Parts: sequence; C-alpha cells; structure tokens
Amino acid sequence: MVKPSIVLVHGAWADASSWNTVASELRGRGFGVQVPPNPLRGVESDAAYLSSFLTQRTSGPVVLVGHSYGGVVITNAAGRGGDVRALVYVNAFVPAEGESIFQLLGGSGSALDVPDPTTVLDIVGYPGAPEGDAEAFLKADTVDRFFAPDLPEADRWLVLTGQRPITLSANAGPSVAAAWRTLPSWAVVGTDDLVIPAETQRSMAERAGSKVFDVAASHLSLVSHPEVTVEAILAAAAHLGD
Repeated sequence: MVKPSIVLVHGAWADASSWNTVASELRGRGFGVQVPPNPLRGVESDAAYLSSFLTQRTSGPVVLVGHSYGGVVITNAAGRGGDVRALVYVNAFVPAEGESIFQLLGGSGSALDVPDPTTVLDIVGYPGAPEGDAEAFLKADTVDRFFAPDLPEADRWLVLTGQRPITLSANAGPSVAAAWRTLPSWAVVGTDDLVIPAETQRSMAERAGSKVFDVAASHLSLVSHPEVTVEAILAAAAHLGD
C-alpha cells in the first residue's frame, strides 16, 4: 500500500513551525509531509487557499490534519481539493455547517470568551480591512497563563514574538461545509486546554464520530506532547489500509 501524504495545517497565532516535531517524526517514519501556510484571513478564503494547495501540491491519498482554527479550515477544504481520505483534529474546532468560532466558544468557559476581549487580546487595524474588521494578537499574559502554560518560558516567548494574527472576521465567519460527515476522523483532546475547553473539544469530536485521544496538555499539545498527535495521525494513516 502507498503511504498517504500528511498535510498539517496550523491554527491562529501560529505558523508552520508549530508542527516541527510532529513533521520530523512522521518524515522519519517514511511519510511525505507538507505544512502549508494558513492565511488566517477568513474561513472561505482560507479554505479556498488550502483546497488549491491540495490540488496542486499533493498526489495520492491525503491525511489532512488541523490544529485549533486549522480544524475549521480543513473541515471546509477537504471536499474541494486533493484526495483527502481522513481528517485529524488536534485541540481543534470541528464545526458543523453554519457554526462559527465565536458561537462554539460562547458559554464554553474558554479564557478567550470574556466580556471585554481586549483584556486577553490586542486588537489592531490592518491595511485593506473591511469595515469593522481587525486583527487579534495574544497578549503576553494570555500566552503564559492560557495558551501555552505547559511550555518552557523560552518557548512561550517564541510563541508570543512569532505569532501570526487572525482576523476577527475569521472567528465570526460560519463554516459552510462539514467534511467529517463523509470522512473518517480522529481527534486529540487536550484535557488541560484553556482556549478550547476539553468538554467543547470532546463534544465536537463525538458529534463527528471521531476516535478520541486524550492528552493532559494545554492548547499547544502538538508542541508539548507531540507523541500523542503522531499516534493519532498514524492511526488515521493505518485506517486507510484496512
């Protein structure tokens, strides 16, 4: 059997480097791995970008993996490009049609679901923004206390200084597809996640019929406990040969 390609999609406030350890481990096991940029501009445009990437940059079966907001993007892109056979969600949103991140986090107990978002985020304008839109950056205290509390201080500093902002419109935009309805899926649930609480992750994963892997980790479990993410991806890849 030909091994599937693994495509890893990062989430908000991150870039491809968040997958470094996972990607290296998978490469060492003989998989082709790609880590495309996620523009973080909006659900529809980000999904279109990823589907174009899958069409042009992959061949053969693909296991498509998304972290956090990346889960929204893979959910909307999987049926539009490339031969995606399985989905893996890592501390991720697994939306149904019509659901947005703001809706999924509302009332969840997330550290980001607060009356005044400027207490946890820095909201700034950007050139060419549609009226009312802006970019959101994590505050230093938010990184330390909520986003990556189980990483060493030096690594938290790298997260803070290298973060790529996400637009407010990306968080508000509704999902227009739910690829998990037709594709098998796996989910890594961070039981110590303060950004997407474990209960919210688990509810979405169970709705999708995902095989769940628990890990006692923060929102960045792919960095602090990459072995669990690797295990879930290997399970998805093995399923394609069943």
